[in-house]
Amino acid sequence: MANDDEEVSDGGEESAGYRSFWSGTITFGLVTVPVALFPASRPRGVALRMIDGEGTPVGRRYVCSKDGQDLEWDEIVRGYEVSKGKFVVVSDDELEAIEPRKSREIDLRLFVPHDDIDPVYFERAYYLAPAGGANKAYRLLAAVMEKSGRIGIATFVMRAREYLVAIIAEKGILRAETLRFQDEIRKPGEVGLPKKGKVSAAAEKKFETLITKHSGRVDFHEFLDQYAKNLDELVEKKRREGKDVVKAPAEAASSSAGGETNVIDLMQVLRRSLAGEGARKPAKRVAAATKKSSRRKS
Repeated sequence: MANDDEEVSDGGEESAGYRSFWSGTITFGLVTVPVALFPASRPRGVALRMIDGEGTPVGRRYVCSKDGQDLEWDEIVRGYEVSKGKFVVVSDDELEAIEPRKSREIDLRLFVPHDDIDPVYFERAYYLAPAGGANKAYRLLAAVMEKSGRIGIATFVMRAREYLVAIIAEKGILRAETLRFQDEIRKPGEVGLPKKGKVSAAAEKKFETLITKHSGRVDFHEFLDQYAKNLDELVEKKRREGKDVVKAPAEAASSSAGGETNVIDLMQVLRRSLAGEGARKPAKRVAAATKKSSRRKS
């Protein structure tokens, strides 16, 4: 699905102070269920900025690998590499012409047993919240899907790209899991994995005993990102000691500062949506200005 780091809105809605980045309708047959899409995960807390020795943030620039000269944005074009060092240049207009047709529909194609989908196909999770006062239809779809034990396979278009998704109902909530396409999945043999072989009964029994011994129910609160925890402790220790602490010049700090994102419990957002609490305001569409690129003169 789309990169969560992008700040481009696709006409989402606001709910409990948290803005979705896409809104539309789930459609199948004559049924339509308006929904808003929210990311179900958040970036890890470990984020190191690139700065110089005095604390000034370092910027990114494009440089020609041939002569080392800086390039302006209008000097850069897109190229599809067809062989080593050989590219076919594709213009913005040509890319726009082949984009999938824009739509506000999640086209639900069929329902299948959950076990029919190999976990290797699952890519990224999103929550689907009811939008436009569609609580009844949303609840009904979630309840029937959950009772049947089936998930929906659907496609939809966002930001000029088509996505394949699995719609999953769990505890009254609909979730969308983006799926990888078939040509994105490597076969075991492609990475050198051996074919299935025979094992002895004694060895099999030994592993069964070990697995049974370590079986239980998973609690993800017990699994922490130890690196992030260690980094937080290291930074806090150095901050308290005043060691290696640098402060960027005021001008550089203000120009590089990004917007703070309030961390909100998305399950609480969904509960409020289902309860019909609060009015939603349509989020402003952010127009992404595009420039026509011209080939850099040699």
